[in-house]
Amino acid sequence: MPVLLQINQIYKAYGANTILDDATASFETGQKIGVIGRNGAGKSTLCRIITGHEKADDGSITPNSELRLSYLEQHDTFGSNESVVDFLMRKTKREHWECGEMAAHFQIQNELLDIPVQKLPGGYQTRVKLTAMLLEDPNFLVLDEPSNYLDLSTLILLENFLLDFKGGYLVVSHDREFLKRTCDHTLELENGELTLYPGDIEEYFEFKEGLLVQKQAYNRGVEKKREQLQAFVDRFRAKASTASRAQSKLKQIQKLKTIEITHQAGSIRIYIPKIEPKTGIAFASKDLTIGYPEKDVASGISFEVERGERVAVLGNNGEGKTTFLRTIAGQLAPKAGSFRWGTGLKTAYYAQHVFSVLDPEDNIYSHLVRESASDVTSQDVLTMAGCFLFRGDDVKKKIKVLSGGERARLILAGLLLSKSHVLLLDEPTNHLDFETVEALAQALKKFAGTVFFISHDRTFVNLIATSIVEVKQGRIQRYPGTYEDYVYHLEVIARGEMEGAASLAHEHIHHEPKKHGSGQSKSENQSNAENKIKQSEIAEEKSNKSKVAKIKSDMEKEERRIKHLTGERDKLLEEIQKNTFHFSKERNARMKNLQIEIEKSEDKWCTLQAKLDFFKK
Repeated sequence: MPVLLQINQIYKAYGANTILDDATASFETGQKIGVIGRNGAGKSTLCRIITGHEKADDGSITPNSELRLSYLEQHDTFGSNESVVDFLMRKTKREHWECGEMAAHFQIQNELLDIPVQKLPGGYQTRVKLTAMLLEDPNFLVLDEPSNYLDLSTLILLENFLLDFKGGYLVVSHDREFLKRTCDHTLELENGELTLYPGDIEEYFEFKEGLLVQKQAYNRGVEKKREQLQAFVDRFRAKASTASRAQSKLKQIQKLKTIEITHQAGSIRIYIPKIEPKTGIAFASKDLTIGYPEKDVASGISFEVERGERVAVLGNNGEGKTTFLRTIAGQLAPKAGSFRWGTGLKTAYYAQHVFSVLDPEDNIYSHLVRESASDVTSQDVLTMAGCFLFRGDDVKKKIKVLSGGERARLILAGLLLSKSHVLLLDEPTNHLDFETVEALAQALKKFAGTVFFISHDRTFVNLIATSIVEVKQGRIQRYPGTYEDYVYHLEVIARGEMEGAASLAHEHIHHEPKKHGSGQSKSENQSNAENKIKQSEIAEEKSNKSKVAKIKSDMEKEERRIKHLTGERDKLLEEIQKNTFHFSKERNARMKNLQIEIEKSEDKWCTLQAKLDFFKK
């Protein structure tokens, strides 16, 4: 396949801090690439260099003449009171009907087109930016953290869009499940260098783990050989008859080199100081109404939570998840009804944008000590700081020099040291890399207290949630199914929305372009738009089209998996013929496993094809 974009020996540094060092990679047509790396590794810098928003200190970016690059902007460029369609027309220089047709793919149509973009929920604003990006007719996309702050419905819509996109893309994300679903290649940025792997993130982590095992085995062999040679030298170098042989062995020792292992996967562990486990009711509400002086957000909230439960608070952005958490945290007063916490429970609330508790002149260590429970040791404080990427002399940094992400991590670390019985966490995984997210999840699984948390990171929710509270259309209540049930329900709706909206756009907008300005008030437009979205959700949920789309998506995933496994098998066969492998047992076992996995995927594909044939009848 032709190479669309070549990164050639890129070097970039900020002062003494080297971000990219001889970074080299090439991206081919149609490759869907997930970009991973630890916080501060330089992922966003790489994206800015590729898109031309920043210059490298050395090296070059070489685009193919066929490259049509587009990127998802992090910063909003919406004008004050600028409507959706006005923004799209200004941004892309496209006709009104073209903007409307493309926007309909993201369920932005009719009245929604005339609403000021800044008055839309954050998820819909991202949909508008995606629409603008597509109107440029790109064949390669760059998306830097597109999943941040998106509700699950919009995230699934974004996934479906990426799966259907015919071109290639680079997508930076800390959402492991999102990358697993949307990417067939993985690009890791580590120690300034780039590694492009022809497989999804799970396959890449397995590959890295295999490499680590091989390196460790090699190093153990080197150390054993070194010990044997050293023992010979120690025993015989004093004798004249064997001194020359001992000297020869000493030279061999000097030539022995181990492979540097810069990082071992899964090395991060978060230890939350233990609290005494208790049974009984942790939380109870009765006819609770939440909201603000000018507006009720949700009412009739009545449910109980047992101590030790880990409750995922789920729902679309703007429905009231954060309002609910702020209310039960004591930040907002209830408008009606009541709630109570169990006797003797200490609560702690984490919100990313609540930085008022931080003293700018304080340093990291002193803040964490002050937030810690009285029996937490200094070593516990330093360990927790290290888990959240404050290591060594970093703990001496003044809070006033920290970035927003660093402050968020600091607040979260202090909260975990407080030995509270109830943790209320609003998007705790933002600003954390994969390892830290999963380490936090594992720590919360062992936590004996109660947790209420808001998160759109499916890996994180899957790991820790024991129950679900759904926030939807002014109601907050327990969801009767599992998290998998909840996600599948939204996937069905999202796929139906995309197919239905695309069909509607083709039939109506292209042939009968909507005249700008309907004469209705903005509030009427908003109400009509919300009603139409709700009606669409109900209708599309029952449609067989969504089931067919889900089956096709699963078939495409199996096809990609078969292609990857077959490629790895063929490569192994080639290496066998060249006799370059030293570990024949491992090779043969891998060959056997590959064949088994290929056959499993082929059988699964055949089963899905039979289902597809059934639904098409």
